[in-house]
Amino acid sequence: MTLVIFAVLLWAVGFGVNVVLANGPARDTGAVRLAVPLIFGLTILGMWELIVRGMQVSTVILPPPSLIAASFAENLGTLWGDFVQTILKGALSGYIFGCGAAFVTALLVDRSDYLRRGLLPLGNFMAALPIVGTAPILVMWFGFGWQSKAAVVVLMVYFPMLVNTVAGLSETTSMQRDLMRTYAATWGQTLWTLRLPAALPFVFNGLKICSTLALIGAIVAEFFGSPTLGLGFRISTSIGQLDLGMVWSAILVSALSGTVFYGLVALAERRMTFWHASHRGGR
Repeated sequence: MTLVIFAVLLWAVGFGVNVVLANGPARDTGAVRLAVPLIFGLTILGMWELIVRGMQVSTVILPPPSLIAASFAENLGTLWGDFVQTILKGALSGYIFGCGAAFVTALLVDRSDYLRRGLLPLGNFMAALPIVGTAPILVMWFGFGWQSKAAVVVLMVYFPMLVNTVAGLSETTSMQRDLMRTYAATWGQTLWTLRLPAALPFVFNGLKICSTLALIGAIVAEFFGSPTLGLGFRISTSIGQLDLGMVWSAILVSALSGTVFYGLVALAERRMTFWHASHRGGR
């Protein structure tokens, strides 16, 4: 129980330091904004380690972070192969193709009221389809390689991206569009100089949503058929072997990949939509 008491003390210290930093005179600096979540995360990891060891929790139920870190270090080669198979091949290729196809479709929908009325309601139906039902079918169609995982990802990201892009293209007011017509601007010129910049916040919102959906889709699809590589394959087989250290290592790779992926999209959004009110404090 001594370790549990130390865990409580660790939480109190971490909480106190974060309160001081978050409410101090330097709270708006980049260093403090980075330090607060970092301290919070390290505090959680420290409490996890102390509580698991103090209460002697079985590693089959919940391994301590030190065991996960050791398993991670011992299996870097295997985890790298899984990362390439699942993230770089399955998730990333499906993400690029699905989001790209959705963006092109959104431009066509914007030009055709028929497509708007016929395709967008279908998006709600497709978004409601459970992945556990569609993934086995796509695996049977495209095989056990990364191509079937990419197909699942395309199906998952296509309609969220389409709906967000169409909504963004409708963001401009009629007065703004009438002004472009008085300048004799073509549809392409209006799209490039007015409507697409106004739609960028919606487009990036769709890209951020799809960045997590792509990762989930690729991993879940591997549960229904995969070669001897992949994060989903590693998780399912390691659970059967009661190798919880490896399971959590694969989960760690997935979490880090998703965080970095989302962060890169958010960084690109900040660079390209710096003029938007959300990045200027609403001013």
